[in-house]
Formats: sequence, C-alpha cells, structure tokens
Amino acid sequence: MKSMFYAANERGQANHGWLNAHHSFSFGEFYNPEKVHFGALRVLNDDLVGGGGGFPTHPHDNMEIVTIPLSGAIVHKDSTGGNGIIKTGDVQIMSAGSGVRHSEYNASPNQTLNLLQIWVFPKERNIKPRYDQKTFNISDRKNKWQTVVGADENDGGLWINQDAVFALVDLDNEQLISYQPKFSGNGVYFFVIDGNAEINEKALEKKDALGVWDIEEIQIKATSDTKLLAIEVPMLK
Repeated sequence: MKSMFYAANERGQANHGWLNAHHSFSFGEFYNPEKVHFGALRVLNDDLVGGGGGFPTHPHDNMEIVTIPLSGAIVHKDSTGGNGIIKTGDVQIMSAGSGVRHSEYNASPNQTLNLLQIWVFPKERNIKPRYDQKTFNISDRKNKWQTVVGADENDGGLWINQDAVFALVDLDNEQLISYQPKFSGNGVYFFVIDGNAEINEKALEKKDALGVWDIEEIQIKATSDTKLLAIEVPMLK
C-alpha cells in the first residue's frame, strides 16, 4: 500500500471576504507541485460562502463537478437548463462535457454556506453536458458507507462519467469500518469532514485527508463521532 497525507493546515487558502476557500489541491493562486491532483481527483475546495454571495455565470468543460453542501443551501443554474436549490443532505453532479456555463449562489441572504466542490477528470471527453441532483437519507450512512456518486447507478448514487465512487459515512466513536475499492487499481482519498479517525493507523483530524493506493482493503477506526468522505478514483499517470 502507498499513501500520502494531506494536512488541513497545509491547504491553500483564498479569502475574498464573501468567499473563504480552502484548496486541497493546486487551484487559482495556490500551487503546490506535490498536490496538483490525486489520480483523477483534480479539485477539492472547501468553501465558506457569505450570505447572498456566490459565483456568477462562468464556463467549464471536460470535468465532472460534484457539489456537497455541508451546511446551508446553494442555488444553481446552468446552460443545460439545469437549476435547483441544493441543501444539506443533497448532492449535485454536473458533467461539463463539451462545454457548460453555470452560476452558484448562497440561497440565504445572511447565513454562511459551507460546501465541498470536487472536480474529477472525465472518462470520456466532450460528452453532452448534463446535470443531476439527489436528496439522500442521512440516517442511511450511520456506521455504513452510503454511495452518493458512482459509475454504477444500481449502487444508489448519481451517475458519474468516470470509474469513480463517492461514499459518505457517519461513524460513532470507536466504530470500525473497512473500505474496498470497487474498481481494481483505483486509489481512495479519505477526507475527514468532522471528527477524528485512524486510517491505516494514521491519525487524522477534522479536514485532514489521506490518499491511499495499491490496496485491496483499508481499515478505519473513528476516535470520536466522525463524518468521513471517501472519493475513489483511477490513479492516472
């Protein structure tokens, strides 16, 4: 097994007033040659968006973009006709494909929104742009993995144009759980949304992450009540 630790306090940060963003990977003015991407995982931004703030209409292409609100709600509109309000418990995916334009704004005029926006390199390029979102029952991830995004829609998640899986779990203190990659050769990026955990005996705190690859299974132990996101992706060269 190979691994790489991503400390929360080593993430890039850009504070624009209305937006306070933390970048796990090189993004914007933040550049770390050792943390440009993890396999097909290109971006993981942990954004705090002030009341009424947001991202005006802007373009993307050939990227799978997943949005997971951690608190609050976000209003989305895009050039495919996709639109909606994505709140805590929801997950959104947009295949930028051959090209799409979209905007995202905090749905509240005065409450701060916290969201994860995650970009994954696509399996097939220049597909027709698409948008989807889904509300998940948070209780279904209690001490077990809940697939929210995946290449196999039979797993209950939103479809992604990549051999990838996004799974969430809410662990009780001292709870043990394992993860087995669905796709041979994939790596897994574990991100601690809240709490503390030991992954392969490596201690992680809130917003720390551990990328692992060349594995068949990995063991996880919560050392407090913990919320964890696993992002499984091909390990691109």
